[in-house]
Amino acid sequence: MNGTIKLEKPILINGKNISELTYDNEEIGVVQFSEAGARASKFNSVAGNVGTLKEFNDGFQLYLGLFSVVAVNPEYDIADLERIKGKDINKITNIGRDFTLNQEGGSQESNSEEQSGTTPEYSTPQPESWSEEN
Repeated sequence: MNGTIKLEKPILINGKNISELTYDNEEIGVVQFSEAGARASKFNSVAGNVGTLKEFNDGFQLYLGLFSVVAVNPEYDIADLERIKGKDINKITNIGRDFTLNQEGGSQESNSEEQSGTTPEYSTPQPESWSEEN
């Protein structure tokens, strides 16, 4: 999945104020995936977290999100992105979460792939004896 997120607090990267970040978690490679796990281990030990399942590991999901940004912006460094603050951290973590949960569309602000305009309708099956008069 790829897209763009708007930062509520722009960050300075290479002398420029960056207020939007493009990402593509399909561009995360084996080395980046492994590095996200290693950095998450350090993050979790400092934060006192013990979650090891990737689906519940906020540190791992955060770093996967960061690496999905670096994957399409090689001029950025992880150290640049580690300066992200506030609600923007959640936006980045959601990118990683969508990756680990194999979700399409997630909670990102925009997705470059066309999104469907239909919503599935859910209904409870009615017994055959049910009539419109009831």
